[in-house]
Order: sequence, then structure tokens, then C-alpha cells
Amino acid sequence: MTEPEFDTGLMWFRRDLRLDDNAALYQALQRCKRVFCLFVFDTAILDPLPRADRRVEFICESLAELDQDLRKATSAGAGGLLVWHGLATECVPAVAQRLKVQAVFAAHDDEPHSTARDNRVRGRLAELGVGLHTCKDHLVFERREVLTQAGQPYGVFTPYKNAWLARLEQKGLAIHDLKPLWPRLAALPLEVGADLPQNLQSGVPSLAQIGFEATNLAALKIQAGASGAHKLVQDFVDRLDHYHQTRDFPAVKGPSYLGMHLRFGTVSIRRLVHLAMARKLHGSQGASVWLNELVWREFYAAVLANFSHVATRAFKPACDAIQWEHGKLAESRFAAWCQGQTGYPLVDAAMAQINQTGYMHNRLRMVAGSFMVKDLGLDWRWGEAYFATHLNDFDLASNNGGWQWVASTGCDAQPWFRIFNPITQSTRFDAQGKFIRRYLPQLAKLSDKLIHAPWTAPAAELQKAGVVLGGNYPQPLVDHAVAREKTLARYGRMKGA
Repeated sequence: MTEPEFDTGLMWFRRDLRLDDNAALYQALQRCKRVFCLFVFDTAILDPLPRADRRVEFICESLAELDQDLRKATSAGAGGLLVWHGLATECVPAVAQRLKVQAVFAAHDDEPHSTARDNRVRGRLAELGVGLHTCKDHLVFERREVLTQAGQPYGVFTPYKNAWLARLEQKGLAIHDLKPLWPRLAALPLEVGADLPQNLQSGVPSLAQIGFEATNLAALKIQAGASGAHKLVQDFVDRLDHYHQTRDFPAVKGPSYLGMHLRFGTVSIRRLVHLAMARKLHGSQGASVWLNELVWREFYAAVLANFSHVATRAFKPACDAIQWEHGKLAESRFAAWCQGQTGYPLVDAAMAQINQTGYMHNRLRMVAGSFMVKDLGLDWRWGEAYFATHLNDFDLASNNGGWQWVASTGCDAQPWFRIFNPITQSTRFDAQGKFIRRYLPQLAKLSDKLIHAPWTAPAAELQKAGVVLGGNYPQPLVDHAVAREKTLARYGRMKGA
């Protein structure tokens, strides 16, 4: 171990809720003789959320495990997590001052509101003579690490991926071994509850204590924390080689289901890339395709970091001139889309999935998103905001990138003249209607052929299946062929199209 440059440091956990291969904690332990650990339930983030939010419950459960892991890692179990419920911009400087730390450590977070928060925290810490030291953790390569030969960030995925893979081959993966540094984890200060601020405590508060309610997280069998991530990885390893064959079919157990763990850092991205690369080198096509998906995640993060305007506007400036549908009809159609009442079964089943579980299969994110934008003619930002509220694994960069892809407004997006046919997507990726039947039981008795477009069924078949169009299942909101022509005209009027 190197000689520490600081006596006391503070590790500020954010979207890296694990001990394994935690880059910021590794830096803190390397550079400080002793390190306190802190998590902030930031009310600036929490206050706008619904009171029953799976993400908050997932964080609470992950923190409880992290707290136990910290206690196990310290001498006589004297360590653990300090938790604050309030504004991070006030908390972090206050705790740093009370604990007399010389440095605060955290992982990078390039979302605009996070950058603004960190700048305010950095300024307040500077007034105390304390530095905020941040480093890369939730990405393999970030910001401007992967650039074109002209030194510019990429706007097209394939050359970015090739450059990303070349850089990985050149740099390798640095996995951080923290165990030799455990002795530097500090015991919890005895002053907690007395000398330290009132809303700072040792250990993790209950959901009720921070103003939230329990969700159906347990019923969905979503296991939080690093242990939950480990179980998913072990399960996925046995399916990884077939990922390329199964990933597009929502009724099949194809994905890794690690999105929520990646979002909150209960799993190391470096561990996952190492797994994918090792299997790819042994000829696994599934691993190669999965690695591709992990690189897409990095690509969208780089886009957000280098082109921050995408958070509110189209990546392509010309696309901001697109005339979206508006008014009461548009709003009623959006409400129908949100509620899974479009009359197109695969779209409605997808929306039922996100509304009931907070998860949506990746293929369905494209289908449902394309339907909202290109069949209903609605602004992609409406759907982006809905997903931001409802997705368990919501990540601003990936969500924004995905929505701009289906809207053909983003970098390397789906060409505007290519429009998903929701019926074709349904017959191709849910041919037997298994996924549709799971989420739309009122259609369960329709045949495999008719379930994709119930309005085409003869009256006798509908009656036999107990389906009442306009009753227990809606008529289609729009005719896809007509909507397609309107969309082609809408985009065709765009300057430079």
C-alpha cells in the first residue's frame, strides 16, 4: 500500500452501491489513512418521485446490504454506512466539516443535474479547504476517452464501437482489489445522533422514514444489492452463448436482466465486460452480441457527456422543427398509449409490462416507442418522460438515446422513413402470442393468428374468445397504413430530409 496523502477521507456513494471493484472507494482507501462512508437520500431527486417507487426500495435494500458488507470489512464490525436524508448540496459539506475530512471521493455522474449538484458541492467544500475527487466507475470508457482521429466525439455507433474495442485491447480492464485496503475503513463516529446533524444516522432508514411506501419489488422477485446482481450474472452465464438467438423475443428468458443493477452500480461494468470478452474470445456469438449492447450503453453515455443539448432537444438540430401532433386528441391518444389501450396488442402488452413491473423488454421499448412517435405522431419527449418515471433501470443517457433512436432525431438513429409495423413486429417476435396473453388475458382465447390484430377477427371468433372490441379491448386508435403516410409527410417536410 502506498503512503496516504490524507489523514481522513469521506466516500460518497451514489450510483456505485457495492464494495467489489469500486473505483472511487479504491481511490479513497489508497489516498487516506481512514475513510468514512456516506450515502445521501437527496431530496432534490426524491421529492418529485411517486411515494411508491421500486427504485427507492431497491436502493434501500442495496444500502442495507452495503452497510452490512462495510461492517464485515472493518475491525470488530465497527464500520458501516452513514446515511443522510436531505439535500446533498448541504449534507456533504456539513458531514465533511464535522468529521474533519480533508478529501471527499465519489464516482463521476455526467447527467446534467448531477453535474450541477457536484459543482455546487465542490464549491462549498473548497470554502472549507476540502477537495472533491471524482473518478470513472460506471463506464469502461467515458467522456472524451474514445474520439475520432480528428479528436472529436463520435456521432455514429459502429466506428465508435470499433474504436472502443481497440482502446480496450490497448488499455485492458483494471479491476480494483479493495480487500488489502479494508483496514483503512473507519469505525462509525460515536458522535452520530449527538454532535453530527440530526438527519444523519448510522445504518439505513426504512422506506417510511424517508416518506416512501413498499412496492411489489419482492413479488416481482427482484433481488437488490451486489448479491442480487451476482445471482443474475450466474444465471445469465448459462444462457449467454444463446443471447443472440433469444434476446429479441419477449416471451423467452433471453436478456441478462441486469439493467437495474447497472443503473445503481450493484454490479461492476468491468466485471461484465471481462465476462463478455472472455466468452467472445472463445467464439461465443451470444457474448459478442451482448458486448455490443454494453458498448451501446457507453456510446449513449458519451453522447450525453459531449452533446449535452440532447437532454432537452434533438441531437440533429433540423429535427427540432418537426411538427408533432398536439391538442386534446393528441393528449387523449398519449393517455391511451400510457394505459396500454392503443388497440395494438403487442404495444399494449408492452405498456402493461412497464406499468405492472417497471421493466420493459428491449425489443418492446423500440416497438412501443416507435408506435407512440410514428403511429400517433407524438413528441418523443413525452414518451421519454413517461419511461423516466416508470422504468426501474431508468438511465438518462440510455433512455434519451433510445427514444431519439426510434424518433429518428438522434445520432445513428433509425432512418426516419423506416417505420415499425406493430403487427409485423408482433407476428415475428411473439408469433404464438405468449407474451400478449401474459399481459392481456382478455385476448388469451384468440388464435395465434388473430391475437396480433383482433379487429381482423370474424365476429364469431371474437364472441367465442370473449373479446368485445370497444368493450374489454379497444379498437385501434389509428390505422397503421394511414399513420405511416402521415409520418412520412411529417418528416419529409423537415429541412434537409
